[in-house]
Amino acid sequence: MHDFATSRLIELARQARRVPHIAIVIILTPVFAIAAQLGIIPLILVLAQRYGIADGGMIRMPDGLSATEAGFWFGMMLIFGFIAIFALLWAWLAWFERRPLHTLGYERRSAAWQYARGMLLGCAMFAAVIALLALTGSVVVEPGDPAQLGTAAVAGVALVLLGWIVQGGAEEALLRGWALPTIAVRHGPWWGLAISSVLFAVLHGLNPDVTPLALANLLLFGVFAGVYALREGSLWGISAIHSAWNWSQGNLFGLAVSGMGAQGGTLVDLGTRAGADWLTGGAFGPEGGLVVTVVLLVAITGTVLRRPVQLP
Repeated sequence: MHDFATSRLIELARQARRVPHIAIVIILTPVFAIAAQLGIIPLILVLAQRYGIADGGMIRMPDGLSATEAGFWFGMMLIFGFIAIFALLWAWLAWFERRPLHTLGYERRSAAWQYARGMLLGCAMFAAVIALLALTGSVVVEPGDPAQLGTAAVAGVALVLLGWIVQGGAEEALLRGWALPTIAVRHGPWWGLAISSVLFAVLHGLNPDVTPLALANLLLFGVFAGVYALREGSLWGISAIHSAWNWSQGNLFGLAVSGMGAQGGTLVDLGTRAGADWLTGGAFGPEGGLVVTVVLLVAITGTVLRRPVQLP
């Protein structure tokens, strides 16, 4: 395990002229995540102007919105709600730590290869979740709305992917690119891994229908993401895995993503009402079930045992 301490990700964090105290990292991580959500306000104003406001102050999104249009707006919500994380990190690194943004783990070397491999791995990991649910008889194909399903939804599903790319990348930049290695510089990789994983779970703890098992799985995903990023010494791969995992879950298979429904249509509409909630995750989606626990434990073990990446 000693090679985690010499990860390129931690070496990049050591370029900071001033390394923030662990308490500052713990405080600023949720502050940056919450502040970035304010970026949605201009988009909400646009939607209110376009569709109007219903009783209760909610946007009056019309029934029968095409998958393409719904996918566009949902993708925009993800982009506007998360892209400011990059701006906040850039400002903090420039003002306090005095290091460039790419030191979060976004070096150019082998970036395309790592990202493409990560996209494939993220899709494969969630396909493994679906396969295990199918083996236990816990997943069923639902009829769905033909206008939001299959070939009719291809454009919407593709547009939403752009939003998931920003969302997954932003969360990884904040937690695995900044919080983990910054803490690791002063206290070692295991403290960085533990605290960043707890922060990841806490930030998702207010999502709808969250359960203790869902929080445990969110913690495990944080551990997996952390060891993967440390092993590669880069954020490209884990950013892609994170985005592909969410996209597969919500828009390839039509399941809830951490308690929240994905819009923009789905290629296959699956449901998990056939199985027990402890296995399928219930309303929270598969991330709240034991099947995801198994997949993540296997992924963590494989990543820890894997040799450090030798970049081409």
